[in-house]
Amino acid sequence: MSSREAILKAIKEAKPHNSESALPEVNILHTTYDDLDAKFATTLAGVGGNAVHLDSLSAVEGYIKEHYKEAKVIVSTVEGLHVNTKELGATDDPHTLKDVDLAIIKGEFAVAENGAVWIKEADARHRALYFITQKLMIIVPKEQIVHSMHEAYTRISFGDKDIFGLFISGPSKTADIEQSLVIGAHGATEACVVFI
Repeated sequence: MSSREAILKAIKEAKPHNSESALPEVNILHTTYDDLDAKFATTLAGVGGNAVHLDSLSAVEGYIKEHYKEAKVIVSTVEGLHVNTKELGATDDPHTLKDVDLAIIKGEFAVAENGAVWIKEADARHRALYFITQKLMIIVPKEQIVHSMHEAYTRISFGDKDIFGLFISGPSKTADIEQSLVIGAHGATEACVVFI
């Protein structure tokens, strides 16, 4: 038995099975917002990102040409977007992605409360892409925005092929013991959420 199997077995055996430990019902009214798009944009700006509304993937391509002129290495996992300058599937080594200037990925839905986007890609072959790129763009379908994380958690599900999912809110950041906030500390230095 591997260490992983032994740990999982121990957790399973320690899991309570009686009704006394059932989770309580939670019936709490959560905060809602009149204008989800405005709340999301404001919250995202507060964590260093920006939100954009465009009409189509071709408009996204135009936006990239206008706002990311300096990006030489572009990788996209979004079907129908033709801006790649590097093929993601051409490598098995995520270290070769260290030169990516702009990564464009697909988000399932956004959360107005904290400016986060739920990312789940069944074919997320190189999860390092989300964190190693210099700049990150997340494409989210319009109207796919919820009020809070409570609402977001009810929408999360994993199918048989889904192996990875996470929330991303803005670019990377860190605050040290001097309480100095640094944006772009150890991952993407910029994050743009595009609703189409």
